[in-house]
Amino acid sequence: MPQEPDHRPVVITTKASKTILVLSQVYVPDPTSVGQHMADAAAQMARRGYRVVALTARRGYDDPDHKYPLRELRDGVHVRRLPFSSLGKKTILLRLIGQMSFLIQCIVRGMFVRHLACVFISTSPPMCSFAAILIARVRRVPIKYWAMDINPDQIVALGTMSEGSLLVRLFNLLNRLILNQATDIVALDPFMADRLNRKVHISTKLHVMPPWPHEDHLEPVEHPDNPFRQEHGLNQKFVFMYSGNISPSHPVQTILDASKHFAKDPNLVILFIGGGLGRRSIEAFARREGLKQIRTLPYQPLDQLRFSLSAADVHLVSMGNEMVGIVHPCKVYGALTVGRPILLLGPQRSHIGQILNDHEIGWQVDHGDVEGAVKMIQRIREVNQTKLAEMSRCAREVILDRFSKQHLCREFCDVLERGLGEVEH
Repeated sequence: MPQEPDHRPVVITTKASKTILVLSQVYVPDPTSVGQHMADAAAQMARRGYRVVALTARRGYDDPDHKYPLRELRDGVHVRRLPFSSLGKKTILLRLIGQMSFLIQCIVRGMFVRHLACVFISTSPPMCSFAAILIARVRRVPIKYWAMDINPDQIVALGTMSEGSLLVRLFNLLNRLILNQATDIVALDPFMADRLNRKVHISTKLHVMPPWPHEDHLEPVEHPDNPFRQEHGLNQKFVFMYSGNISPSHPVQTILDASKHFAKDPNLVILFIGGGLGRRSIEAFARREGLKQIRTLPYQPLDQLRFSLSAADVHLVSMGNEMVGIVHPCKVYGALTVGRPILLLGPQRSHIGQILNDHEIGWQVDHGDVEGAVKMIQRIREVNQTKLAEMSRCAREVILDRFSKQHLCREFCDVLERGLGEVEH
């Protein structure tokens, strides 16, 4: 008798036949930190032999006028950029429309990705977990979740919405769903891990590791050799620099108020580089108070980052008192990579505060302590060059010993690879 056809699925065992789907509204060459970290992990997984597909927005996150190619093979990753997915940040409505358009397109495309092995998401956009859950349930694949910040905790802490509002309750429900469904969850620091664990008990699948610096693009550049300082008139100036997203979660008003004490000091510059809602308010403050030492610049291209970050003498890192465990200021790692000490504006009891306690690489000022900030700025400027050089050396050692990209990205991708067994065809 003829043999019955075998309808069992063919099992594919090679990594190249397994697809990791990355959902991230931002992706390189967009300069936002989340997109750069997602791209690093995706490229590492491609080097490990997996087929990696990244769905991202076609337009820039901070500058929607900037368009990127619709399709691109970048560092071994198949990048697919979706139209109408980033409409800018001028209004909350525009941001929501862009995010919803992005998520709908991700869901549709994710249903048809061949040989899907897992879905990899972060918290950009915040509702991305909804798309991941739908795709994962239909395709029966695991989710790997990278918690880079926590919402709605952030909007509640900022006073934008109340804990009992409908949107916050729905968001918390979505958080519980993604925390329950994800097979592996990565938190950026112990404070964030504790907050996530209080939402859902996830200790058995929770991993704690900070984000890595972009060492491929960073190295210390001495002031005399730095064209960025020359171009922006920073030679002979002492530069405090804030580089990154300027948002209400990272308030800098204490430093702005302290800067009024130095209004007539021609040798001090407080330079804010980046985007976000806070940049316009900083510019308005500087105009209103007539403070020429406060300057702003947009995000710098990734290939210029070593020059811009090295142009600082001290990097300013801010975290709101209520933001511990909710956000994680990744900008600290770039500053340390180029060997610059840190001035933390925020609570001592935080991940950055712990780093400063463990290593002599910076200082700390509380929010609201304007007098203390004035004294601290004066104290820092009196530190001799020998001491600053020693702090610079120590900062570099901290990166090499604890936070190197080689170590952290490898450890992170080990988590991504966990449990990616055979894939059915």
